[in-house]
Amino acid sequence: MDDRRTVKVSKYLSKHLRHQPERIGLTLDANGWVAIDELLRAVARHHFPLTRAELDHVVASNDKQRFAIEGDRIRASQGHTVEVDLDLPPAEPPAYLYHGTVARSLDAIRGEGLSPMNRTHVHLSPDRETATRVGARRGRPVVLSVDAGAMHRAGHVFYVSANGVWLTAAVPPRFLRLPG
Repeated sequence: MDDRRTVKVSKYLSKHLRHQPERIGLTLDANGWVAIDELLRAVARHHFPLTRAELDHVVASNDKQRFAIEGDRIRASQGHTVEVDLDLPPAEPPAYLYHGTVARSLDAIRGEGLSPMNRTHVHLSPDRETATRVGARRGRPVVLSVDAGAMHRAGHVFYVSANGVWLTAAVPPRFLRLPG
């Protein structure tokens, strides 16, 4: 499977396992899972044929581990805009986590903090390097430090997804360290 096909399949799966499962006739269960056979039939019906070998390759080779397979089911690891309960246990975060963004977003973040926007959680990175890559997707990256330890002590709940992304409902401005 060449790199272009791998990226195309990954984007297609992200769209339909995170945002629009109904578009191809899928129904995710309460935790975001769908049977692999059902997924393969749905994508074929919608003129995007995909073999199980290709699916396994995309899941295994994705650098961000966006998808998880458990038995005969698959789901997106996080990033949903459709309502799902990832059934992740609360986790104690490290003292600091990081969020990658761009400069044009800083004024709003200063006033409102970080909100999930159209997703179910705010996504935080365990290290600056990852946050830098995340921010770079939208332009020149700016990395924010999140005082996750203080948030946790104040009662905010954190989860960590299967691929190491930290999730929380929101980050109030007082827990952020912004440049300038």
